[in-house]
Amino acid sequence: MKLGTFDFLKQQDLPAGSLYMVATPIGNLGDITLRALHVLNAMDGIACEDTRHSAALLQQFDIHKKCLALHTHNELGGAQTVIQHLRNNERWAYISDAGTPGVSDPGARLVDEVQKAGFRVIPIPGASAVSCAISASGSVMFNSDGQFQFLGFWPHKTKERDALLQDIANSKKTSVFFESPHHIRETLLLLANNLERGRQVFICRELTKKFEQLVSIQAQEISSWIENAESLKGEFIILVSGRHTSADEAPEHATLMRWATALSPYLGSKEIAAVLSQTLGLAKKDAYQIALDAKESGK
Repeated sequence: MKLGTFDFLKQQDLPAGSLYMVATPIGNLGDITLRALHVLNAMDGIACEDTRHSAALLQQFDIHKKCLALHTHNELGGAQTVIQHLRNNERWAYISDAGTPGVSDPGARLVDEVQKAGFRVIPIPGASAVSCAISASGSVMFNSDGQFQFLGFWPHKTKERDALLQDIANSKKTSVFFESPHHIRETLLLLANNLERGRQVFICRELTKKFEQLVSIQAQEISSWIENAESLKGEFIILVSGRHTSADEAPEHATLMRWATALSPYLGSKEIAAVLSQTLGLAKKDAYQIALDAKESGK
C-alpha cells in the first residue's frame, strides 16, 4: 500500500517551523495511522523518547530521518535543540516509546518550551492505552456518567500510595492508572483491601498485543483472580469504578455553588442558605458558608 495513493493526506498543510506530536502504537504496529506515517515521512527530524526503541518502528515503515534522543532526563535541554531546528524553519516530530506523547510520557515540557519560544505545536492523534481500555470497560464507567480521572503510574512511596487509595475509594468518577508487572500483585491486593467489596475493577494486560487480556471483576474477587491468573507479566492499565452514592448524600461543593450562584441575584445570603438547607438537606452552617462563597465569587 503506497501512501501516495491517498491524496486526502496531502490536503492538510504541514507548516514548517512547527513541532508535530505524533501518537504511535502501544503494542500492535498495525495501529499506526496513515496520517502519522505521512507526517513522519515529511519531517526534517524526529525527537524520540528512546531512539533505539523508535528505530524498529521507523525501519518497519521505511522512514529514514535524523533522530534526537529526548527523554525525561534531558527534556529541557533536548527542547532547546528542537527549538533551534524550528528556528531554521524545519519540521520536527516527537514520538514516545508508545502511545500519545505527554500522557505519562515525556513531551509536556517539550511542548511548553516550544510554545514559549513562539512556535506552533500540532497534535497528530492515534493510539492511547487510556481510551483503548475505557472503550472496552463497559459497566465500570456506568456510575460516573462517562467521567474519569487519569492518575498516571501507581506510586510506591507509602504516603503517596495511601493518599491515592483514599482518592480512588472516595471518588465518584472512574479512576484509571498504569501499573508494572513487578508491582501488580501488591497493588491489586491493596485495592481489594481498601475498596467496597462490590466495586468494579477492570484489569487490562498487554493491550493490543498477542497475549492481551481484559478482565472485569469485583473488588472481592481480586484475590481469587490473582491466584488463578494465567500470567501477571506485561504492562497493566487498571480501571476502578466510581463510588456509588446514596440517595440522601449531600451534593458536591461544585453543585452547591451552582445552586447558590443561580439564586444569588435574587436572594440574600440567609435566604439562599435556607433554600439549600431545606431542599438539599444541608446543615445550616454549611449552607450559609456556601451562600457567602457564592456572593463573594459574584463580586
